[in-house]
Amino acid sequence: MPMLAEDNFAVDFSCTTCGTIINALTGPSHCPQCQAAAPDHGFPTAEAVKIAEQNDRFRAGLLKGNASDLRGQVVVTSAVNGMGRDFLTSALMAVAGDSTFTPDNDPYGDHGFGTVTVLTVRLFWKIDLYDEQLVYGSPAPANPAVTRRVLTIMFPSDY
Repeated sequence: MPMLAEDNFAVDFSCTTCGTIINALTGPSHCPQCQAAAPDHGFPTAEAVKIAEQNDRFRAGLLKGNASDLRGQVVVTSAVNGMGRDFLTSALMAVAGDSTFTPDNDPYGDHGFGTVTVLTVRLFWKIDLYDEQLVYGSPAPANPAVTRRVLTIMFPSDY
């Protein structure tokens, strides 16, 4: 399903092959620069590409500590917490290293949701982007200065 610009304003879409920015009212079917066809879920917006890079860096920073400009926190559901410290450590490692994104789990291309398996147990993780007070959605999700990330790790039944 192609993404549509709100109120008939053009949006910047990003070619995932060559990086060309395509300004259009709807998600393009191909890149005018390299002629790459849109993937099954279309070209992500330029904002989604920035958010995806930040979300990936935030998750990797759980282990590497290299995302100091990205403020946020990690929460786990009580059911996941009840699995014990070793399970939690394995879950954090799995989430930090997850790179499996498909049109089904990442329809907007922002890498804000994923699934991992830890010790044969399936988990979901989700990153929500809040304002600085963690009350509302971020006013500018691609701007780390005004965005706080909350990464939640849960069982599918907790969702």
